[in-house]
Amino acid sequence: MRGKLETVIRDLQLKRGRERRGLALAEGVRLVEEALAAGVRIRAAAVSPHLEGSARGAALKDALVQAAVPLTPMDDRALAGLADTEHPQGVIAVIEPPRWSWAELQAGPGSAVVALDALQDPGNVGTILRTAHALGAAGVLALKGTAELHNPKVVRGSMGALFRMPAFAATAEELLRWTVDNGVALWVAEAGGTPIGRFERDGPASPPVCVVFGNEGAGVGAGLTARAARRVAIPLAKDAESLNVAVAAGIILYEVLRER
Repeated sequence: MRGKLETVIRDLQLKRGRERRGLALAEGVRLVEEALAAGVRIRAAAVSPHLEGSARGAALKDALVQAAVPLTPMDDRALAGLADTEHPQGVIAVIEPPRWSWAELQAGPGSAVVALDALQDPGNVGTILRTAHALGAAGVLALKGTAELHNPKVVRGSMGALFRMPAFAATAEELLRWTVDNGVALWVAEAGGTPIGRFERDGPASPPVCVVFGNEGAGVGAGLTARAARRVAIPLAKDAESLNVAVAAGIILYEVLRER
């Protein structure tokens, strides 16, 4: 059993393995706790003695047993050799991540959706997912060229947001069609846009908005930019070149949603 689980975990560290199996990995106490709390099915978990070194870890192991999750014991060194992180905290779980779709993406009045256009860094993608969920966004769309949402670094950076908020891959064409069909205003974040604070919204009654964030180097693609109702930016100090895209996304999303 141990050998089989090791093979599965190594396979799920690769994109083709995740796509073929429809599974993903969750490492660390907090992320596995989030998966359990969100009702995500956990197929199996590798655990080492390190997990029971804290009361929280021991409680998580008990919860996994209560949930009838098959546990495979490993020594700390063996589990660390399978981990994507330096400190996996004694647990790596194989999960069935939620399969979100357009049907779950409910953008009502006053809401906001985030779209990521060719955002390649998985750390930034995970952070934006976490931020979007924390600020109450309706969902996140990963357009072509964006880091795969079930990449271990994305899953870890999202800190459970992927388990609770609609987030899925889509094409630019699908996004444009959806905005038209649902009366969603398309906004693009770009350095030369109008400062975000200068726009006024009608509070909870304002139309839903989808804000597109692009690659820090190339920005949002020309096709989406041409269809945008607004181009928004964050005013910066004169000698500041730019912000990290995840930081920018948090600021803009907060401004969009603060008057809901």
